[in-house]
Amino acid sequence: MAVIAYYRVSTDDQTIENQRRELNKTYRIDKEFADCGVSGTVSAEKRPEFKKLLDYVREGDTLVTVDLDRLGRDSIDVQNTVRELLRGGVNVIVTRLGVDLSTDAGELLVTILSKVAEMERRKMLERSNAGRERAKAEGKHMGRPHTISKEQVHELRSKGYSINATAEALGCSVSSVKRLQKSIC
Repeated sequence: MAVIAYYRVSTDDQTIENQRRELNKTYRIDKEFADCGVSGTVSAEKRPEFKKLLDYVREGDTLVTVDLDRLGRDSIDVQNTVRELLRGGVNVIVTRLGVDLSTDAGELLVTILSKVAEMERRKMLERSNAGRERAKAEGKHMGRPHTISKEQVHELRSKGYSINATAEALGCSVSSVKRLQKSIC
């Protein structure tokens, strides 16, 4: 009859500390599992720590997490995960919902809110794509900053350097030299 906490953050520069603090205010956690830098779009059983959690939990245990979207961003995956845990006799508590997920009302809430989380993810991607498209249309450079310029390539090539020698002198790849050389012509 252990209380198991599950935390998830999507990027490595995020932290699970706020989730941990929130759960520790209410529960005495016996075991913790945390997937850091793992998107909620990755199915639950494919997340390394969640897979360990599934192997660890037993009938009578309680799984606590702060929010439904910590379990995932795919509606069907979240519903299947919760259903599988409940079928195994594991109580699932999502603290911000304040509803026992083993009830009919809890099941309905999981269905609705997991779909909302999925839509939220899709909207976020749409906004990001729109921002990238706008930046491209405004002529802003996207991606990694340039470390060498076409002028540097032109200068060395006009001095008789080969493509390989130019790449070596500039500390870049041959393909970068070729790409920048094409933009000169």
